[in-house]
Amino acid sequence: MKKDEKFIFKELKRRFTEAISRNQAEGILFSGGLDSALVAAYSTNCRAISIGLESYGEDRYYAEKAAKSLKLDHYHKTVKTEEAIAAIPEVIKILKSFDHVIPNDVTAYLGLKCAKDMGINGMITGDGSDELFLGYNFMLEKKDLKRYLDRMYTVMQFSSNKIGETLGINIKQPFLDEEFMDFSQGIDVDLKIRRENGKTWGKWILRKAFEGVLPQEVLWQSKRALEYGSGMTELRKVVESKVSDKEFEKGKRDFPIRFLNKEHFYYYRIYREVVGEIPAPENGQKICGCCGAGMALNVFHCKTCGDVSEWKEVK
Repeated sequence: MKKDEKFIFKELKRRFTEAISRNQAEGILFSGGLDSALVAAYSTNCRAISIGLESYGEDRYYAEKAAKSLKLDHYHKTVKTEEAIAAIPEVIKILKSFDHVIPNDVTAYLGLKCAKDMGINGMITGDGSDELFLGYNFMLEKKDLKRYLDRMYTVMQFSSNKIGETLGINIKQPFLDEEFMDFSQGIDVDLKIRRENGKTWGKWILRKAFEGVLPQEVLWQSKRALEYGSGMTELRKVVESKVSDKEFEKGKRDFPIRFLNKEHFYYYRIYREVVGEIPAPENGQKICGCCGAGMALNVFHCKTCGDVSEWKEVK
């Protein structure tokens, strides 16, 4: 290991612990993944809350393993499919979106709602770690990554903020702490993505800098999207079954929207009921090619329908 890498590791740990100290709360939205486990390791007197759909997903295993190692006060809530399905309209109403990543947002909503029901009014999340330290799998092979990141950092948003605001929960996001973000964005990409033991890893520097803080199995686990870790991805099959072929074909004729599948159409039907019409573009906005909603000129993800344009085409 190079001498300057050791210095960066030390500085990263120092700045991270300082960011945690500035962003304390009563509870942690806890999946047992690398990000939430690191946040939990340096937080004090917090209750860790994890969510799982029935027996699906791996989060419970990792959450319990990390919680035991860190001696956390951990509560895992097992959610029935009916309860998760019933939460979808509220999530769509809060976010004003029929984005096809709704199962991820349902996980966050149910976790924060659980905290509120337990009398917890402030929650810490691991939001921003994947964006800052290149944790998403698609980033491992993306060309011209720096230009992509420079654009993404100006537009990234997290559903936990809107959900927390609606539920009356104060959301703390230490990875998005201004001083910590400034430092993290200056770290070279080759310290964020690197091969280790024959595999290419995102968030490499986080894993290496915090070795010894978490169990190796937690520290070097692969990336899991919220919907997979919590098992909420199983909702997709249930939702698909609620739309017949005839209804879907009629929906495609009736609405000028490029639906991805029946699931996407299902979310849109709910959107029409709980939100209403798709917002038309305002002055200075561009038009989403999928749903017709207005979008800021510098974004490549439509927050209304979830469509993602090719980032390299954004001028």
